[in-house]
Amino acid sequence: MEMANDLSIRSGLEIRDLTKRYRSGALANAAIDLHVERGEVFGLLGPNGAGKTTLVKQLIGLLSPTSGSIHLDGVDLVAFPDQARRLCAYLPQGALPIDALEMTEAIELVGRIRGGSRDDVIRRANSLIEDLEIGEWRHTPGHRLSGGVKRLCGFVMAAVWPSRLLILDEPTNDVDPLRRRLLWREIRRLGDAGTTILLVTHNVLEAEQSVDRLAVIDQGVIKACGTSAELKAPSRDSLRLELHLALGGDAKTRVLDSVPHFVADVATLGHRRHVFVSQEAAAEAIRWAQELSASGAIEEYSLSASSLEDVYLAIIGRSDALDGAAGGESS
Repeated sequence: MEMANDLSIRSGLEIRDLTKRYRSGALANAAIDLHVERGEVFGLLGPNGAGKTTLVKQLIGLLSPTSGSIHLDGVDLVAFPDQARRLCAYLPQGALPIDALEMTEAIELVGRIRGGSRDDVIRRANSLIEDLEIGEWRHTPGHRLSGGVKRLCGFVMAAVWPSRLLILDEPTNDVDPLRRRLLWREIRRLGDAGTTILLVTHNVLEAEQSVDRLAVIDQGVIKACGTSAELKAPSRDSLRLELHLALGGDAKTRVLDSVPHFVADVATLGHRRHVFVSQEAAAEAIRWAQELSASGAIEEYSLSASSLEDVYLAIIGRSDALDGAAGGESS
């Protein structure tokens, strides 16, 4: 294994001009440039088919890029894909094949495979299990674990032995609110201890609250990158009026047909309408919402500053960007 000779290669994860084109001609990743600092919790946000899974497969050495480079703390992961599998830990989005194993057996097995001694792995596993408050299931077979507990078990399997890069694909799926907070605490501890963390997610709210920086990817291209505040900066003078349509009847028609002149834009999300107005139009917007409520067209409304979700939708340009992941990506 060789370290990078290029002195401009920084510590952490360095991706330069990464492109992946499949034999079919489909372009999955297009000239991606990203740098994730060592110890940073970095979010990769994008809809299904955006190219997130293809990027992750290149990071862990399962796919070779068409062109470009990937370095992790100076190690060339493209030239040495075996090192990618040694230096990176990965929690996939799909179900884990642990049905025949008890929780502690599955965790210990992975820790030993990754090079840990039995005593060290057990010590670390017990600490994580206690911190996540899942000790009551430590001897429960995988097929009897709930989806949320199985997800937490998967996290412990990925984190039980130190790695340079920890990739978490929708880590909080099915996890209850209490343990979700505990999980984010553990993720932050890992980052503070020097592990670089890449969070792959559809959950805009969690990304906004939990990551240091994030990138939005769509159609294989990085559309935006920065802190949540940096991404929201262009819309800081815009307010979002969220309308929850009444079910049935002609509520949708009445809301869309009565959009007043001060509305700058409207986004449709199921039975919700996000209406964007300037701060100067706030009073008029509230009066309009009150009229809609009185007429029965909407059930409730709220007015707030534009969120990262609004910025994300504007960047992606379509409301299906918020759809949850039901399966794998096509690219």
